[in-house]
Amino acid sequence: MAQPEEILEFWFGKPGSEEYGKPRKEWFGPAPEFDEEVRRRFLPDYERAIAGDLASWEETPEGSLALTLLLDQCSSILFRGTARAFEADVLGRRVAKESIERGFDQRFPDVCRWFYYLPLEHSEDPADQQRSVDLFSALEPTEANLATVDYAVRHQRVIQRFGRFPNRNAALGRESTPEELEFLAGPDAPF
Repeated sequence: MAQPEEILEFWFGKPGSEEYGKPRKEWFGPAPEFDEEVRRRFLPDYERAIAGDLASWEETPEGSLALTLLLDQCSSILFRGTARAFEADVLGRRVAKESIERGFDQRFPDVCRWFYYLPLEHSEDPADQQRSVDLFSALEPTEANLATVDYAVRHQRVIQRFGRFPNRNAALGRESTPEELEFLAGPDAPF
């Protein structure tokens, strides 16, 4: 079993290293080698997380961030394109929200804080969407952080328009409306 520090170092780099605190392209798109490494190293930990076996991790900033990564990011990588990619969403949002309420997000550099806020951006709940936009907007206005605000706003607009993310319909067995199909075929459907 991985420890929280191992997950955080894999994801963000070692604190004090050159890569620590910098965004990585592999986080946000299919990256076969990265995805396979996540699968090889963290699938058993993900399974333990959804079973509730890692609940004690919620008590520390490092543990809660590692748990949030497992439940939100790793689930998407491990089960891309299937309903399982979304099975931990409710749990991931709960962990993220409680961690934010405890101020755990404030103990990390901005790039790490993104991963407390992403479960809210991935939510189909309008209140979570607004909270995501607010949290990303409160970060220092660097180029990377401003890009996260743009993505949060784009996610929010999709929820405002459709009440859900149409790109999930096939995986979740939901029927797409004609308007959703038109949207999915267009250039504004990046997620």
